[in-house]
Amino acid sequence: PWDDTVIFGAVRSAFGAGGLVGGLMLSAWGGPKKRVHGVLAGMALSCLLGYVAIGLGKDMYTWSIGAFLMMLFNPLINGSNQAIWQSKVPPEMQGRVFGTRAMIALISQPVAMAITGPLADRFLIPGMMEGGSLVPYFGWLVGVGPGTGISLLWVFLGVIGFVCGLGGYLFREVRDVESILPDHDELQNSAES
Repeated sequence: PWDDTVIFGAVRSAFGAGGLVGGLMLSAWGGPKKRVHGVLAGMALSCLLGYVAIGLGKDMYTWSIGAFLMMLFNPLINGSNQAIWQSKVPPEMQGRVFGTRAMIALISQPVAMAITGPLADRFLIPGMMEGGSLVPYFGWLVGVGPGTGISLLWVFLGVIGFVCGLGGYLFREVRDVESILPDHDELQNSAES
């Protein structure tokens, strides 16, 4: 009985509320001692509980819960990631390094849109319509018909993000980045001695 604007507003509000609650929790807690856990586990949980829930959801309530959970972990992920970078990169280089990081992140957004738009329009949406090529494989999961191709995309993104988050633990260079790379202040102190 809800119209699209109410649903859109509720889900967008849930995104914002999740980010706000996540930020308050991180402020009170301070995050994990080993910050890489905040990045990897936070990413895995955000993708599994957020993206997948949105993809599997069929109503405003499920989408809102998924949106809330997805954004709940974002402050943990971003705060932990930023803390690692700030502790490893010398202050005199942080502007250049963080500027480059931001540029790479911003460049990836239009690339992702250029890929996902045609992927959805030419493959996922028609593939999930009645009689579509993907229905025998994924129809049981997200349903069949309008909107299910995008639902499948959300599920795929969630599963890929979950696997990447947990997969980071398989690589020592990622898992132990905080102990492998010395903090910039440790390097400065050893250079001064």
